[in-house]
Amino acid sequence: MPFPNIDPIAFAIGPFAIRWYALAYLVGVLLGAAYGYRLLANERLWHRGAPPFPAKDVWDFAFWAMLSIVIGGRLGYVLFYNLPYYAQNPLEIVNTLDGGMSYHGGMLGLMLAAILFTRSKAGNWLSSLDLLGAVAPIGIFLGRLANFINAELYGAPTDAPWGVIFPTDPLQVARHPSQLYEAVLEGLLLFLVIRIATHVFYALRRPGLVAGIFAIGYALSRIAVEFVRLPDIQLGYLYFGWVTMGQILSLPLLVGGLILIIYALSRRDNSLRP
Repeated sequence: MPFPNIDPIAFAIGPFAIRWYALAYLVGVLLGAAYGYRLLANERLWHRGAPPFPAKDVWDFAFWAMLSIVIGGRLGYVLFYNLPYYAQNPLEIVNTLDGGMSYHGGMLGLMLAAILFTRSKAGNWLSSLDLLGAVAPIGIFLGRLANFINAELYGAPTDAPWGVIFPTDPLQVARHPSQLYEAVLEGLLLFLVIRIATHVFYALRRPGLVAGIFAIGYALSRIAVEFVRLPDIQLGYLYFGWVTMGQILSLPLLVGGLILIIYALSRRDNSLRP
């Protein structure tokens, strides 16, 4: 099927162009903060009725979140995906117009920001990671849609009827729309799973549990989609002709998620009763 005719530029004001990719980051943080506010305001969801910080402070944290996502995402891309190039061209590190961002790097930056912000509020930092796990799929969903609009990070050739011919593909063959696979798995489906965990099984009452569910869900989804998503051209496949950097970076996240879930479920002083 042909690629939908969507301009990567959402709108322009004179010489200044606003791209859908930038809007995805901004709207993702704002929607995540709004949903986070509702979670924080519902104290009965949290361990001992104590959210990691007051709901009104989520808007202050949104500023921290935006900075940490951009800085962490950019540094993650530089370190994990193209370090030799940036070592020779250090000034290019601050040039984000090439679209080089790492979801794993952004995630690490966001986790660090959440821990520092929560400690400044004398809250439970594990619960702050749970908050991130509950709201992060919103931003991921929008970000992957923006990847699709940008016709980037597409997949391998396919004969499936939903294969897309991307305008940026030099071969002009139908390919897996891997961005949409990730939007559904890492965004929509993971959000629904965590929503059930938080509001049906009261998982936020066990600090670390929601963060663990998110980590495992994201890692498994990313590893699975990487089998049909083309690797970054400067890296290619790293091992055995199919292992990618995205899969390697997802493994520590998977292990960390398992550790968090085991820790959360092993604590005796938590209650899942409504």
